[in-house]
Amino acid sequence: MEQLTEDSSFDYIVEQFADLQLLRYRVPGFETLSLQRKQLIYYLSQAALEGRDILFDQNGKYNLQIRRLFEAVYLHYQGDRTASAFHELEVYLKRVWFSNGIHHHYACDKFVPGFTADYLSDVILSLPAAYLPLGEGETVQTMCDKLFPVIFNPSVMPKRVNQADGEDLVLTSAANYYEGVTQKEAEDFYAALKAPDDEQPVMYGMNSRLVKENGTVKEQVWKIGGMYDAALRKIVGWLEKAEDVAENDAQRQVIRLLIDFYHTGDLKIFDAYSIAWLKDTDSMVDFVNGFIESYGDPLGMKASWESIVNFKDMEATRRTETISNNAQWFEDHSPVDSRFKKETVKGVSAKVITAAILAGDLYPSTAIGINLPNSNWIRSVHGSKSVTIGNLTAAYNQAARGNGFREEFVYSDVERALLNKYADLTDDLHTDLHECLGHGSGKLLPGVDPDALKAYGATIEEARADLFGLYYLPDEKMVELGLTPDSEAYKAEYYAYMMNGLMTQLVRIEPGCTVEEAHMRNRQLIARWSLEHGLADRVVEWVKRDGKTYVRINDYVKLRGLFGQLLAEIQRIKSEGDYEAARRLVETYAVKVDAKLHTEVLERYRALHLAPYKGFVNPVYTPETDGKGNIIDVKISYAEGYAEQMLRYSRDYSNL
Repeated sequence: MEQLTEDSSFDYIVEQFADLQLLRYRVPGFETLSLQRKQLIYYLSQAALEGRDILFDQNGKYNLQIRRLFEAVYLHYQGDRTASAFHELEVYLKRVWFSNGIHHHYACDKFVPGFTADYLSDVILSLPAAYLPLGEGETVQTMCDKLFPVIFNPSVMPKRVNQADGEDLVLTSAANYYEGVTQKEAEDFYAALKAPDDEQPVMYGMNSRLVKENGTVKEQVWKIGGMYDAALRKIVGWLEKAEDVAENDAQRQVIRLLIDFYHTGDLKIFDAYSIAWLKDTDSMVDFVNGFIESYGDPLGMKASWESIVNFKDMEATRRTETISNNAQWFEDHSPVDSRFKKETVKGVSAKVITAAILAGDLYPSTAIGINLPNSNWIRSVHGSKSVTIGNLTAAYNQAARGNGFREEFVYSDVERALLNKYADLTDDLHTDLHECLGHGSGKLLPGVDPDALKAYGATIEEARADLFGLYYLPDEKMVELGLTPDSEAYKAEYYAYMMNGLMTQLVRIEPGCTVEEAHMRNRQLIARWSLEHGLADRVVEWVKRDGKTYVRINDYVKLRGLFGQLLAEIQRIKSEGDYEAARRLVETYAVKVDAKLHTEVLERYRALHLAPYKGFVNPVYTPETDGKGNIIDVKISYAEGYAEQMLRYSRDYSNL
């Protein structure tokens, strides 16, 4: 891959506001692709962008109208645009864009506006009604009466995803996946659909909204002719163009099955598409497009819409291919009980990719690795496909250089030297192991419901994958395979992981709040469990220096042993569907926050003037034609700004 760290001319940082920083990412190698592949990326990118409104609606029933209201103000308000209240209104809109709705993309709490309801009312009333997103039969006043409590009242729709133990997670979550049903009604509805002897169960509820109409619980399916029809028709239109320029028959079949799924909503067709997608390992260009991850559903069933278009980084992929080619060795030597291991690891493939476009739940904030499909039976029978997104991790690394974070939070020069020497490599390797082997490892015992862990399933699954990677990073097999340069490299990831899980990820949490997001819960669970269970030997400990708290690892070898013990227990919980054990583990270690430590971490971080969350502005692809409508080239540009891009997307890809 092109060495992005050596390119000082590329401006990675776009802007910063609230707790967010926007970055650019480069797409190295795009210009050298064949015309056919450039066309394919362009068509798939258009299909990706057409789904933007779906995620806004999934995240909350009022999100689209609120976004359009604030965009109208931003574009057309003729009053004092230098006033502090207007600046706060602009920040609010930028946060709505970033989070695809009015709740924080990570913490899930509703934004607190920095302006008053009276100010917003005055601004709205100054605009011609023609500029406002009035619903059918609505007046300006009735629109405001409906939306203002949602925007300003802290007790109305306060959490997009509520994970508080003991509460009705459906009724207390603002995500737009359920309407008029309770958690028990939703769980009972889907439990009734499942056959205990079905060896190839579809992911029930994945592509629908569950509602109660006239006392009857029913699904509103997301498909052409059903819910989200207008957006899905646009997506399919671009997918059909992509099908015409597909690289090979296997890829053409993948696209055709996805189109069929969007037409029918048939989850059996989605499984067929998933199998075809994971088996297509020869195509240079690849994509994800559809209802994929379930983190936004408090019950972990409904899937948010997302898309990424990418192409293979051939040089860096040699690293992940080495891992996937040895998948059986890693499975066999895992510290988990043999009852929970796969006898034969099938279909595991991995690659490093260059992202070309991000969309839906992968934009602006995105994952740096993906492992799909999510279906347990498909993983067991057919395998999975894993990717590490190389150009995004490179952009993160480049933007973070010299920002003072390590100097403030890392215990000593010894640990800083480890991080400076190895961290970029070991962080990528941990992602590779997490996605390629961690998620693909282990098996459920016969008859175990894939949804048995309910609201705790996502945290347990992420912990399982993280622990798999952490356990194997120090292994001599990693050096033998040429993946790590020596037996010391893993210590960089161990230190960074423990420091983050115990301390520094707290910068992402508001004072007085608990940990709610699945990935953050996973990291705190692992770090706090390891700290507690290693206390007798002082494996990891808190230390104070100059009034500041630090993490110190005293025995890296014993820490690996602790990771192995926890991995064995996490895999047992997953394999047996032990809900109560999952609940105890998560609630004991993953949720609670030490208020005193939290205050200290926030103060130290605030002094660095950094943003804890980062996201990306996409490049712009422009086709060049020969005058007859035939594409003769596709040009890429990195010049578009954040607001400029968001407004263009709202103008050109607003389908709902």
